[in-house]
Amino acid sequence: MVIGMALRCPIVSVLGHVDHGKTSLLDRIRKTRVTKREAGGITQHIGASEIPTDTIKRISKDLLGMLKADLTIPGILVIDTPGHEAFTSLRKRGGALADIAILVVDINEGFKPQTVEAVNILKQNRTPFIVAANKLDLIPGWNSVEGPFVLNFNEKKQHPNALTEFEIKLYENVIKPLNELGFEADLFTRVKDITKTVSIVPVSAVTGEGIPDLLVMLAGLAQKFLEQNLKLDVEGPAKGTVLEVKEERGLGKTIDAIIYDGVAKQGHYLVVGNPTGVVVSRIKALLKPKPLDEMRDPRDKFKPVKEVAAASGLKISAPDLDTVIAGSPLRIVPKNKIEEAKKEIMEEIEETAIPTDDEGIIIKADTMGSLEALANELRKKNVQIKKAEVGDVSKKDIIEASSYGQSNPLNGVVIAFNTKILPDAKTEMEKSDVKVFEGNIIYKLVEDYEVWSKEMEELMKSDEFNKLTKPAILRILPNCIFRKSKPAICGVEIVYGTLRVGSQIMSEDGKRLGYVKEIKNKQQENIKEAKVGMQVPISIEGNIMLGKHAKENDILYVEVPENEVRKLLHEYMDELRGDEKEALERYVELKRKLENNMFWGI
Repeated sequence: MVIGMALRCPIVSVLGHVDHGKTSLLDRIRKTRVTKREAGGITQHIGASEIPTDTIKRISKDLLGMLKADLTIPGILVIDTPGHEAFTSLRKRGGALADIAILVVDINEGFKPQTVEAVNILKQNRTPFIVAANKLDLIPGWNSVEGPFVLNFNEKKQHPNALTEFEIKLYENVIKPLNELGFEADLFTRVKDITKTVSIVPVSAVTGEGIPDLLVMLAGLAQKFLEQNLKLDVEGPAKGTVLEVKEERGLGKTIDAIIYDGVAKQGHYLVVGNPTGVVVSRIKALLKPKPLDEMRDPRDKFKPVKEVAAASGLKISAPDLDTVIAGSPLRIVPKNKIEEAKKEIMEEIEETAIPTDDEGIIIKADTMGSLEALANELRKKNVQIKKAEVGDVSKKDIIEASSYGQSNPLNGVVIAFNTKILPDAKTEMEKSDVKVFEGNIIYKLVEDYEVWSKEMEELMKSDEFNKLTKPAILRILPNCIFRKSKPAICGVEIVYGTLRVGSQIMSEDGKRLGYVKEIKNKQQENIKEAKVGMQVPISIEGNIMLGKHAKENDILYVEVPENEVRKLLHEYMDELRGDEKEALERYVELKRKLENNMFWGI
């Protein structure tokens, strides 16, 4: 390390499938019970807690002694997220807020869709990570005890069958899926270079097995990464990101934030982004949870502090925070640095602005980061976005979506991630055809929209296809001319295709004869169409004179407008039956000959 440069506390984000034990694992380290206090045991809000180096040394002393390792980082700031989409909300200028990540995977269940997406997000952000293969204690026959995994992973402590079962689950449920996603991965004891191979640390949040190993690997990776890439002097003004805006008794509106660089000082000014620009407010108080406590739901009250160095989670009390939203960038600066900070914040907001299209759908989200994540996932599916905003779904959004849907029903959509639909918006929804998708898992929202849009496209396609003129070739049956004109009535056989009421009829020399007024079946009942092979009586309204313009055994064609021929040839060929294709191809060939135009219908 360079002398005079303070190595800041690294920021670690915990990701994984909803019930694979993320918060339980942190509870084991912190000796907290946050999981029990969460609704249904599932994390509802982003939390942050500091794990001091002293705690890591105390828990992992035996392992550190064996490795003769020395920790120089001041500790680790761990961010626990309600889902991997929240990870994308935690942004700073230039990329993800987290320096490294822990991916929690149930070693027995393996990868779930959320796990795969979490890995893809880590890859996209180039965030180094290690895997905590949790629920080791549930492997059949495994003797799980508190302490280092390396001291418990041998034939003296484990039955050979349990070791075999462990190796199978490790490979099938963790290593193999990571390989398929493009990562080299192995059990951490077999990894030679932690910067090239993903380390997998088996753990049990229930018994505490593997926790020392996980902390040592995490601290080692963080230390190596920070020493190589992020030697930071934390003496400058604080830079951070808003986690949540909360109402606190006695304090009013407050901000829970992560400071990722610099030092925050009481009495300085908070400069923070909001949907319309920048808010400047003098800080009344900086408050911190105690080490190992949970910012989201601390056991003890927050402690007022005069200054906080990066990286750290803290609560900020200041006036005029009503319009601030989660995911906003912030600076904490002295008075003479306010204008400089405002410029930085505006540049950062402009960098993260979602580009919009001339037409498309409306998307809403609870934070800037999650809006960006939602937009990115939709862009991957080539979905056009007309409007992208942070905030609840309003009546105005529904009215606008309704207008977008007038020209294209697929655009009459609002996708709302983790936001409320306001009462007046719900009332407006009842009067409109706007489709609203709401939820708190990004990939599920995108998936639901995809399913719906495909169904809508099929319906629209089917509707348009059914409105197109069907091609048909028919032959006038012998001894079946019943009336010569006004209307002409005769019996015909459908040689190819489908004859519909309303179709224009032409002769082989291209002369328009009139349109089909009626088709009857054998019971003399009116029917709308007759298919290939059917022999039916039809009436033709127009200038036709049977016996003069058309005779027995003459071949007649349904006249298909050229623009409809193009649609049938290029968009709906797969929808036509074989005999309908034959009718269309013969009709196109006839038109080319009659008009001496080889490109007709192309």
